[in-house]
Amino acid sequence: MSDTPLMPALFIGHGSPMNTLERNGFTETWRELGQRLPRPRAILAISAHWFFGATAVTAMARPRTIHDFYGFPEALFDFDYPAPGAPDIASEVAEIAKPLWVGLDRDQWGLDHGTWSVLAHLYPEADIPVVQLSINALKPLEYHLDLGTRLAPLRERGVMIIGSGNVVHNLSKVRWKQPDAVFDWAERFDDAAAAQLADDPSAVLKLTEHPDYDLAVPTPDHFIPLLYTAGLAAAGEAVVEPLVRGYAMGSLSMTCYQAGAADCPALTQAGAAGLPPGVPSDQTNI
Repeated sequence: MSDTPLMPALFIGHGSPMNTLERNGFTETWRELGQRLPRPRAILAISAHWFFGATAVTAMARPRTIHDFYGFPEALFDFDYPAPGAPDIASEVAEIAKPLWVGLDRDQWGLDHGTWSVLAHLYPEADIPVVQLSINALKPLEYHLDLGTRLAPLRERGVMIIGSGNVVHNLSKVRWKQPDAVFDWAERFDDAAAAQLADDPSAVLKLTEHPDYDLAVPTPDHFIPLLYTAGLAAAGEAVVEPLVRGYAMGSLSMTCYQAGAADCPALTQAGAAGLPPGVPSDQTNI
């Protein structure tokens, strides 16, 4: 029997890229979480910001830090997260996901801000290898839930799988001058997601029938990473529990979830990073 502990599966509501630089209620919680979690052999990240028409895996030895947004302060563009890659882990992921391509070249993606804005707090030393798996935009939601289930054996091999997105993500409704605001419909949908994940993560797609789904999830990119966490839990613990609950700018849920991180209690936080003046919330890539 392996001595490797079963790695937790996480979903992090990442919010604005400015969370990278700010110390607030959410980022402090991510830092505390990183100190409590077991140290993984590697991290497999599934970010809302690698959403395109193919299944792909990064496999370069030194993935670049991608600054996939505009209009933010120069300090954010200067930020570097120099974590190594993990070609061996990428091969294990590829055996399961059957990607169209495995990226060996630094120009074939890298680590986008959905990944590094979170890892900057969870693992600030950037000393754990990181692989990214793309979200295939051409596949139905059921495909992603199923792939999450099939990736579950990686947790037994020391790989921590982290989905990064936002359960509620409607940039057209953002109130950038109200960093802790939440709309009624956003809170209702976020509560429904928490209840469904606690009851039966394998049935997470019931959320698509919720009356607030179209407002909460106008595009699927930030919602899909949650499906991977739900699939991983369905293959193991059969429950997904909140790590932190909260909201940002009216129409973003900052709620984070875990499966298998039992000593990390749920918290309610406020104070997520907003957007600097002049950044158009519905046109930049957050």
